Amino acid sequence: MKTAPTEMTFFERFESDILSGKKVITIRDESEKDYVIGTEVEVSTYEDNRRFCRLAIDNVEPINFDDLNQYHAEQENMTLEELKNIIEEIYPNKGQLYVISYHLV
Repeated sequence: MKTAPTEMTFFERFESDILSGKKVITIRDESEKDYVIGTEVEVSTYEDNRRFCRLAIDNVEPINFDDLNQYHAEQENMTLEELKNIIEEIYPNKGQLYVISYHLV
């Protein structure tokens, strides 16, 4: 059995949206789907591993790239086009993704 991850990283450009509560989900691939509902994670920047908050995991659910919609974009605080472009940039050719919802602790 895998242990629940205790850390999560985000690109620096998302830090203010996370801290302000405007970004309440993250979309990850298979390698980062093992977050456990009800656990807390330390959050740091991807670029320099600078810790900036703690998040509590609220939900983890699978989604296909083609099923991403305006609601997901709003939860990411961006347009649907921006969201799909970023996902394709980070996870090229991934059909199966995971929506991880969280709140600031």
